[in-house]
Order: sequence, then structure tokens, then C-alpha cells
Amino acid sequence: MSLSVSSAVHPLEPAAPAAGPGRKATFKAQMLQVREDAIISAVNRLLSEKGFDLMTVDEVAAEVGIAKASLYKHFPSKEDLAAAAMVRVLIKAQAFLDTLDPSAEPLLQLKAVVRWMMALQLAGEMPSLPSQNSSLRTKLMANTEYLGLLMAVSERIGAWIEAAQHSAHLSPTLPPILVLYTLYSRACDPVLEFMKAGGQYSDEAIVEWVVSTCFDGLRSR
Repeated sequence: MSLSVSSAVHPLEPAAPAAGPGRKATFKAQMLQVREDAIISAVNRLLSEKGFDLMTVDEVAAEVGIAKASLYKHFPSKEDLAAAAMVRVLIKAQAFLDTLDPSAEPLLQLKAVVRWMMALQLAGEMPSLPSQNSSLRTKLMANTEYLGLLMAVSERIGAWIEAAQHSAHLSPTLPPILVLYTLYSRACDPVLEFMKAGGQYSDEAIVEWVVSTCFDGLRSR
């Protein structure tokens, strides 16, 4: 789940005032938010299907049904679009973590997180971003919303990893950060796509098999 930027307002268009307590958002503000949501949803789909390098701003505008100039009023660059998609995913991740039973075993929590990430990928809702793109990395590292969300999600998952290692459900000899990255990498695991492309297995079966290999390895037991 590595790689997002909050939506940017075009410099020539003032931001709509926030709707505070007891204050209803204006119709224009509501329409702008609906359009922005549609843009991010389209970006999610295209990034999942094509990846960052092949996705174009023209494709995003065409899918949403707006002019490219209108899209730039919300997001001034391709990097901003990709970043916004990742912020959306991290917000979803936080919401999912909140649904988990806090009394459950840490290993079960970790498996639930991996299942959720893979289900999102199979549904075409997990952005695929390059890890070495310098302009995208610069944009992400400058975005406080993205960094704050990533840190919050990683700390919660990291606590479960350390607890699972302490109880010997995960190898205590592995650096926790390596385990975290290994789990995150399941969000872009090509095995899922290869297995689904064959058309022989359900999404649920594919997810369970990959969860099994991720946590138990390939050895016969």
C-alpha cells in the first residue's frame, strides 16, 4: 500500500468554505466534491488496471466525462491524481482497521488486513504505483495527509506484528519492518492477477491460498 496527495485547488479558483457545525455546504461545494470523488474513483480504476506509467490525464478526464481543464482545477498534475488515490485507500484502510475486533489474536488481525488488501486488488480498487518514480515520491513525501495516514496505519499493523512475534506466531528473528513490507506487498501481488486470469478459481479461494502461502510458506506440514 505504499504509495497520496490531498486534492489541490486550482490557483485561480478559491476553495469553497468548509461546512462547519450547523452550516450546510453550498450547492456548488457539494457538486465540486461529487466531481472530485468521481475523479478519484476513475483514477483508482485506471491505476489498478494500467498502472501509473500508462495512465494518462486525458483518460481520467474522458472517463469522468469532463474537460481536462476542469480536471486540473481539482488536481494540477498526474502525480496529484495518484496521490489522491492513495490517500483514499489509506482512509479506507483506517476505516477497515476500526471494524476489527480489538480482542482478537494479533495473527488473526494481520490475516484479516492481508485479506482486505487482496480483495481490494481483485476488485480493481487498489492503485498500482511505481516505487522508484522520483516525481511521485517527492509529491507523496511532501503531503502531510498521506504521511500521517500511512504512519497511523503502519503503527497499528506494526503493533500486531510485534505482538505476534512475541507470542511466536511469527518468527521473532525477522525485523518487524520486513514483515510489514511483506504484508504490504500483498496489495500488489501479481499472483492474484495470474490466478484470476485463468478463470478457474473464485476470488475467495485465491485470497485464502495466498494468505496461506504468505503466513505458512510452501512446505508440506
